[in-house]
Amino acid sequence: MRALRPTIFLGCFLLVYTAAFAQNSAGQSGADVDAIRQVLADQESSWNKGDVEIFMHGYKDSPETTFIGKTITQGYQVILGRYKKGFATREAMGTLDFSDLNVKMLGRNYAVVTGKFHLARTAAGGGEASGVFSLIFEREPEGWRIILDHTTS
Repeated sequence: MRALRPTIFLGCFLLVYTAAFAQNSAGQSGADVDAIRQVLADQESSWNKGDVEIFMHGYKDSPETTFIGKTITQGYQVILGRYKKGFATREAMGTLDFSDLNVKMLGRNYAVVTGKFHLARTAAGGGEASGVFSLIFEREPEGWRIILDHTTS
């Protein structure tokens, strides 16, 4: 019986430690999910104010940041140029709305987000547009940033 005591103690310790670690990880993930959702809320807000430059702050400023739509565009500056060209006027930008957001953590430094977007625009601005997207986020020193955006309309 004495030989079992250390084993029982060790088993109980590991059980308590694992439960505490799981709670800490869940809390951190919850904060990370909130931070990622805030990036998207900030993007909505800046887009709806007509500010593409601030909208792009949601993306990692890297030559490797990738946007996949009808074509594949790589590089922060190239993606910014694509947005500026495609949405050159306030009317073309319309009003952006994200919905059905699902954030899934892929470890400590990465996450994937899926959702829907809707652009409310006049016919002169290009008409209504909507579709789905998937985003890969990476944790950066300044916060969460999109490193890959796959959007279909």
